[in-house]
Amino acid sequence: MSEFTIPGLSDKDSREIADLLQRQLSTYNDLHLTLKHVHWNVVGPNFIGVHEMIDPQVELVRGFADDVAERIAALGASPQGTPGAILKDRVWDDYSVGRDTVQAHLAALDLVYNGVISDIRKAIERLDDLDLVSQDLLIDQAGQLEKFQWFVRAHLESAGGTLANEGEQTEKGAAAAAR
Repeated sequence: MSEFTIPGLSDKDSREIADLLQRQLSTYNDLHLTLKHVHWNVVGPNFIGVHEMIDPQVELVRGFADDVAERIAALGASPQGTPGAILKDRVWDDYSVGRDTVQAHLAALDLVYNGVISDIRKAIERLDDLDLVSQDLLIDQAGQLEKFQWFVRAHLESAGGTLANEGEQTEKGAAAAAR
């Protein structure tokens, strides 16, 4: 940490906030790479619609990473955007679906979003006691991630309201169920 932090925050709280945001930065860096992987590997009917739906999300998530990294720097810490940082912070498995259908990728991506959104909501809850400015940043980002998951789920939902990947716990299982 630097010799400074944001006025009104203790060094201890700043370190905790920066650590929490660093995990979010690693999540975003991993997510934008995963989204690009899906963009490159999706095939079949509705390919172009999904292919084009993914790219704006890639750019949005890259922007989220930049905003979080700049907040970490403002706290007096050094944001880590390296592949090693992603691996160090990672508590999830690498995305497991290669070249596959639109439905398969979207079903797997839905599970990715479940994890990302659950984690960001935990961070938001913790920030309630630490830093409302950082919390506000993540709240806005969570809302946009939840909207994109809704886009993904709209492709997976039946007329009866069930998801094609209902009950699946793994990306490969979700992909198989949706095929």
